[in-house]
Amino acid sequence: MLAYEIRELITDDEWKMAFPVMKQLRTHLGIEEFVVIATQMKPQGYRLFALVDEGKVVAVTGVAQQLNLYYGKNMYVYDLVTDEAGRSKGYGEALLSYIHELARELGCGKVALTSGLQRVDAHRFYEEKMGYERKSYAFVKEL
Repeated sequence: MLAYEIRELITDDEWKMAFPVMKQLRTHLGIEEFVVIATQMKPQGYRLFALVDEGKVVAVTGVAQQLNLYYGKNMYVYDLVTDEAGRSKGYGEALLSYIHELARELGCGKVALTSGLQRVDAHRFYEEKMGYERKSYAFVKEL
């Protein structure tokens, strides 16, 4: 049985504490840019949660409740990453399961996310371990 806690990170200092793990997913961001962007996303409902084991942040997820025409009321997972040293220990599963429960409590009918094409291990985790279905492709045009 894992002995950990999952908590919402609210302050800039808490976000900075989680940044070394987030940096493993968002490699293009520096710590200050991360805090600025996350702060700007707060009015859109962005929330950051961490799984803390023995006082150390080992996994983080950034989410926001959304409403759209294709999923209705849903929880969107912007970020989900487990510290490389802590992978395959159940942290990601525990954190994402927590988000599933939070979404249910908020009346969301779905949890949605996108994942980079190169993240094959993450896709296997989402589909095989967490029961997600591939529903679409995401397209991006650089401007």
